[in-house]
Amino acid sequence: MFDIYEIEWVNALYQIAAFGVLLWLLKKFAFGPIMDMMEKREQHVADQIASAEKNRKDAEKYLAEQREAIQAARQEAKEIVENSKTMSDQQASDVLANARKEADRMKQSAVAEINTEKEQAISALREQVSTLSVLVATKVIEKELDEKEQEKLIQDTLKEVGEDL
Repeated sequence: MFDIYEIEWVNALYQIAAFGVLLWLLKKFAFGPIMDMMEKREQHVADQIASAEKNRKDAEKYLAEQREAIQAARQEAKEIVENSKTMSDQQASDVLANARKEADRMKQSAVAEINTEKEQAISALREQVSTLSVLVATKVIEKELDEKEQEKLIQDTLKEVGEDL
């Protein structure tokens, strides 16, 4: 009857042909689109990786630029502080120099005023001395002097008083 080991070649060929057609149909309608989709997905992932790598490099570049900008800003701030300190020191020196000049000017003005007042006091003193000299001379001599003799007496007295001063 039927032997297990007997192969029906017609069925086997038909099954092989059906299997081949099935493989071709699967390749055409299933594996082909799936492979295309897998290739597209692989390309998409590769593009995303490349984009991420580019973004990472851009971020590193931007970070380096920002670090340079921060360093430049720090340097500029340091220079501004140094310039401000230098300017404030210069202004302090200028204020001090102006104050010294003003003090010297005030001192010279005071000395000049003192000298003027001294000269006025000496002049007033001389006038008083001459007046007193005339009075003393008048009383001592008890005689009336003419104007010429009186003027001579005043000048002599002033010379004597001037030499004492």
